[in-house]
Amino acid sequence: MDTRRTPRSADRSVSRSGGPHRRTRGAVSTAAGLLATAALLVSACSSGSSTTSATAAADEAALVALPRATPAALTSYYDQKPAWRGCGVPGFQCATIKAPLDYAEPAAGDVRLAVSRKKATGPGERLGSLLVNPGGPGGSAIGYVQAYAGIGYPAEVRARYDMVAVDPRGVARSEPVECLDGPEMDRHTQTDTTPDDAKETDGLVEAYRTFAEGCGADAPRLLRHVSTVEAARDMDIVRAVLGDEKLNYVGASYGTFLGATYAGLFPDRTGRLVLDGAMDPSLSARRLNLEQTAGFETAFRSFARDCVRHADCPLGGAGTSPDQVGKNLKAFFEKLDARPAATGDADGRRLTESLATTGVIAAMYDEGAWQQLREALTSAMKENDGSGLLALSDGYYERDADGGYSNLMFANAAVNCLDLPPAFDTPDEARRALPKFQKASPVFGEGLAWAALNCAYWPVHATGEPHRIEAKGAAPIVVVGTTRDPATPYRWAQALAGQLSSARLLTYEGDGHTAYGRGSSCIDRTINAYLLGGTPPKDGKRCS
Repeated sequence: MDTRRTPRSADRSVSRSGGPHRRTRGAVSTAAGLLATAALLVSACSSGSSTTSATAAADEAALVALPRATPAALTSYYDQKPAWRGCGVPGFQCATIKAPLDYAEPAAGDVRLAVSRKKATGPGERLGSLLVNPGGPGGSAIGYVQAYAGIGYPAEVRARYDMVAVDPRGVARSEPVECLDGPEMDRHTQTDTTPDDAKETDGLVEAYRTFAEGCGADAPRLLRHVSTVEAARDMDIVRAVLGDEKLNYVGASYGTFLGATYAGLFPDRTGRLVLDGAMDPSLSARRLNLEQTAGFETAFRSFARDCVRHADCPLGGAGTSPDQVGKNLKAFFEKLDARPAATGDADGRRLTESLATTGVIAAMYDEGAWQQLREALTSAMKENDGSGLLALSDGYYERDADGGYSNLMFANAAVNCLDLPPAFDTPDEARRALPKFQKASPVFGEGLAWAALNCAYWPVHATGEPHRIEAKGAAPIVVVGTTRDPATPYRWAQALAGQLSSARLLTYEGDGHTAYGRGSSCIDRTINAYLLGGTPPKDGKRCS
């Protein structure tokens, strides 16, 4: 499962889903976190167990806080003094700190974590550091802070906080996991994710195996230690190294899971936390993927209603129902399955059904990309020119013009497949689940069900299970949910707010993935007031 964030105000020229997030092309900028999620070949492995028994266990299990005292074996990590240096990005400093590869055996070796900050500009009393994470998992927090948060967050927030980001272990600048080279990844993203027969099913399984084997060969030790719990423990080291008594944090999409995990482990060190586009840690992988599939359907129906109001909508005219718009799009996907469209790509890629589906899903993260999607669909459906949809897909996968890929998708799978058991263990299990997924989304359900099979072939066994996070004793935490969020359905925000003992639920009634910095003055004022004054909103506050 891949949940990423797409801030409307981000510089679209920058890249990375987690990184400024995505370098996206044109109007869509998927950022990490746009975040853990379901969709597509690589990004569909979400944290969770495939069994109902695991879900039942989650009703009883809650994340247990760690002892308040720092273990003697970790003292040297907490006492580090970072050597700050220039980053080549005006106004930002960078440093590298160490964390234990394995917290159970700190003497077994270290992992190097990249950190970047932009110091508070003033005026006003400095409030400490504000860590940010855009989601994924796999999004570069450093890319995000340098390209967006450190320059695009409200001036009054940047005036009083040092804006800080750490790339989680295995991500971007922090010992990144690598699995496939560019040409290999090109082949992987074109794999048919709606197999029609045994041969195509075998081809999909082989693609997942090749991907997993590449990750295992690249980082056999690190791959066992990129869990969300370990990343949260790393953040506590960063907090201490920065000299802060408590962690102040804004996490989007998967970043909400990371932030909530921190609060569950260190409730007494939890400061002002904003969890925007929340995930529900109590769900199994299968349930996460199924509910996210329904979320993309909700977003698509909003797009469909908007599309037919425009004369250039290639999926239907005025009055065409969302159901029929979906059928028209599905028919187009099936046409591509039989005969991919030309794209003019320098590497000879054609627009396959899988790439087109990815392109459409990418545009669901931000309604600001809907016009771009209409234009791309028109070119593909009426002129057999798939270049627009290919560009949207490339933005989602963070593929650059030279054919290289960021490590977003590699880290995404590495974290998700370690956090919890796979959604499906065999192709037969995925096939039997197709009716439920297709009911959740007639347009995307089939492909997303098969995409949830990828963790079945992971070279490392999962170390986590679904669980509640209560964070008893933590200061008030603001959980933000968007009612028509495609990647993190609103119900997840309600669920997380119901688990966290000090949560205040803030609702944005609207479209798109996440809410802060996306155009709602009500949301922005409420979150800014909390970050600057420490006063959380009334539980249940709603904005539009």
